[in-house]
Amino acid sequence: MAESNDMIIEKAIAGVADVANKMPGVVILHDLRDWTVAWMSEWGLQQLNITLDEVTNFSSDYYYATFFNAEDSADYVPKLLKLLENDTDDEFCTCFQQVRVAQAADYVWHMSSSKVYLRDEHNKPLLVMTVAYPIDAMHHMTAKANRLLEENNFLRKNVQRFSSLTARERDVLMYLALGKSSVETAEILFISPNTVDTHRKNIKQKLDTGSYYELCKYARAYDLV
Repeated sequence: MAESNDMIIEKAIAGVADVANKMPGVVILHDLRDWTVAWMSEWGLQQLNITLDEVTNFSSDYYYATFFNAEDSADYVPKLLKLLENDTDDEFCTCFQQVRVAQAADYVWHMSSSKVYLRDEHNKPLLVMTVAYPIDAMHHMTAKANRLLEENNFLRKNVQRFSSLTARERDVLMYLALGKSSVETAEILFISPNTVDTHRKNIKQKLDTGSYYELCKYARAYDLV
């Protein structure tokens, strides 16, 4: 008689537990039938100040709302969903996550890698394994992660405005962000300085800002510079 998915998952968890508790990161297994936590290593439980029974009985909504920054999910959830579409277990996705641990009021940055760990007899994913490593607050990666999150949020909030720019307006915005004058931009693009000024005016209207800092922020966020 074929084993049930519950039995298969139970055996898989048993195979991970001994090794995972010795690893220098937190290991989490998610049950993809309802996205709940199927198992978490001891270090993770200690950080969250909860028991294994407690975390495995949390709903997925409660778990993520309690311990994770919702803005991060807009970045890594699409990557994870794409991972689950693959038929191979060789693929993985890595992302930065902010976790609110019990010992701290603020979020703590972690770098997490996830991959499909277990499939059923029909090759449908059953468990995803995530290994999360805390990033030292004094490490330069923390500042970079914060900037990355801010940039991703900016991208999502302003994509419609940026999409309204024409190709020529994006060229002009790029040279504006690079510090080029209207005359210099005109020479590079083989257009008149008046035309450049008109493009700049339209750019500011479409992006709803006259701030040089904000215009440069658009150029950086959308990879113009």
